[in-house]
Amino acid sequence: KLDPPERHDAVFLPRLCHATGDIRIHEMVFATAADADGRAEELWLVNTRFSCLAGLDGEHSFVPRWRPRFVTALAPDDRCHLNGLAVQDGRVRYVTALGATDTPQGWREGKAHGGVLLDVPSGEIVARGLSMPHSPRWHAGRLWVLESGRGTLATVDPATGRLDTVTELPGFTRGLAFAGPYAFVGLSQIRETNIFGGLPLTERLQEKLCGLWAVDLRTGKIAGFLRFEGLVQEIFDVQLLRARWPEIAEPDSDLVAGSFALPQEALAEVGVGGR
Repeated sequence: KLDPPERHDAVFLPRLCHATGDIRIHEMVFATAADADGRAEELWLVNTRFSCLAGLDGEHSFVPRWRPRFVTALAPDDRCHLNGLAVQDGRVRYVTALGATDTPQGWREGKAHGGVLLDVPSGEIVARGLSMPHSPRWHAGRLWVLESGRGTLATVDPATGRLDTVTELPGFTRGLAFAGPYAFVGLSQIRETNIFGGLPLTERLQEKLCGLWAVDLRTGKIAGFLRFEGLVQEIFDVQLLRARWPEIAEPDSDLVAGSFALPQEALAEVGVGGR
C-alpha cells in the first residue's frame, strides 16, 4: 500500500525492459495491424532513425513492420523523420513525417513546408505541404494533426487532403490528447537553431511558450493552460490518465522491489503479508 493512505487512486509499475539500441523512438501505441484479422493488440513504435514502424520480440532489437513507399532501404539515417502514429478503430492507420525524402536526413532542407500525412494501409500520401507535422489522432470521426512548425491544431479530410486550421497556439505544438470536446496540446519553447530556424512559427511569435494548452473544439478557443517555466522547455507527447492522483514508480524504487503481480488463480494462495 502507498503512503499516505487513501491518497492515491492508481499506481503504475514497470514490467518489462527491452534494449532496442538508439533508434530514436517517437510515438508508441498498442494496436493491431490495419489488415489484421482477429489478431491481438501489439506494441507499435515509430522507429524514426530507421524510417519505419516497428514492433518488439524476444530475439531482436526491433521488428520492422511498415515503412513509407518513398523510403527505399532500411537504414539508420533518419531519411524522412517519421514521428507520429494514429490509431483508428483499434488499428494502425495514419503516420506523419517531416518530408517525403529518401536521403540521410533529407527532410531538413524542406522542413518548413515539406511535411506529409500518410495512410498506412494503402501507403498513399493523404496530405502534403505541412509544416513539421506531429501527433496525428483520430477523434470524434475526424482526423486531427498538429502543424508544429506553425504552432497550430488542425483537421485533415482524408478523402481530399484538405487541411483546416482550428486554432493557433503560442508554441511548437507537439503532443495531443482528447477528452470529450476538449483537446490537450503540448507546447514547446523552441529556439532559433538550424533545426527550427525558418519556420512560420518563429516568424509569427517572438516568444514561444512551453506547457499544456486546453482547446475547446466547439469554438476553437483556449479553455485554459498550464505554463511551464524554468528548466522544462520541451514536451513531446500528451497522454491522459484516468486517475486523479496516480503514483508512477521508478524502476529502482523500494515500491517496485516489494510489489508483485501474480496470476489471478495464484492470488488465493498469497499470505496475509503479501501486497
